[in-house]
Amino acid sequence: MTPKIKLDAVLEPSSDLKNVGHIAKSAESLGFDGLWSTETRHDPFLQLALAAEPTHMIEFGTGIALSFTRSPMAVAYTAWDLAALSSGRFILGLGTQVKAHNERRFGIPWGAPIPRMREVIEGLRAIWHSWRTGERLNYRGEHYKFTLMTPFFTPAPHEYDIPIYLAGVNTGLCRLAGESCDGFHIHPLNSATYIAQVVRPAISEGAQKFKRTIEHVTLAASVFIVTGEDQTQTDQMLEDVRRQISFYASTPSYRIILEAHGWGEVGEKLGTLAARKEWEHMPQLITDEMVDTFAIVAPPDRLGAALLARYGNLVNRVAPYLPYHPGESDSIWRLLIRDFGEMVN
Repeated sequence: MTPKIKLDAVLEPSSDLKNVGHIAKSAESLGFDGLWSTETRHDPFLQLALAAEPTHMIEFGTGIALSFTRSPMAVAYTAWDLAALSSGRFILGLGTQVKAHNERRFGIPWGAPIPRMREVIEGLRAIWHSWRTGERLNYRGEHYKFTLMTPFFTPAPHEYDIPIYLAGVNTGLCRLAGESCDGFHIHPLNSATYIAQVVRPAISEGAQKFKRTIEHVTLAASVFIVTGEDQTQTDQMLEDVRRQISFYASTPSYRIILEAHGWGEVGEKLGTLAARKEWEHMPQLITDEMVDTFAIVAPPDRLGAALLARYGNLVNRVAPYLPYHPGESDSIWRLLIRDFGEMVN
């Protein structure tokens, strides 16, 4: 029997917000364990508020929400409310984003991300502890200080824990997740080698500092897939994945993933093309070997087995990078969920 691993779905980044409730209800009915929202074209928290009301069992979380663009106090309120609204099904996934987006898209000053993220996590837990116990709020860090909380601004208490997942690529954030987080979001640009040789050892190293183990950290992987109900769909998905890999692999801070396979030079070339905005030439540098390494390539009736073969002993949750939408590729989703159910239960 394959070790228990949860199968999650991802909301379409451009989904009409009016459809989110329907998508969530359909994902729950189909048998997905969780549903993740992204922070790309919509606020991820708003999406999940819409997903919570019509559902009853499916877990859901941000995969991810940007941490430095919001005060931890504001995040604390939103997460507290989503946990209450969903009766404890909410997971708070946080990420740093890269320097350029913080500075140029959000106008946020950039600094060393790991010390600041550590304080975000500590600050959130201090705030929630104050709300639960009524104890005086007194968190003082280098980046954040939270020392004022009055009854007028204190939300009603509830019993639900709020797991915190951290997203990252390099070893520093992996170690931080091992130190203090409930889970870790593995970047969609990943491979079994990278997870086994980079992510898991770094999380274990961080965990050991606080007398924890990697078993205390839920590993959630978003996974590129190439499949299709016919050859046309498969070919289109292949080109979409090749394009997405080239986009992610052009980011300098993600170079460690390519270097795990000796493809660092490809990342440098992609970075140069991206700087020139020559987007159309970038997918040409992604070979079939790279696609096979960073994506699951399999027909629908073997997709579940292929996912489990690669990730079953490495992570606790997997989510195909292909967004779930009712009425699209239904036969693929049903086969995948069926296979997961048969293999892990």
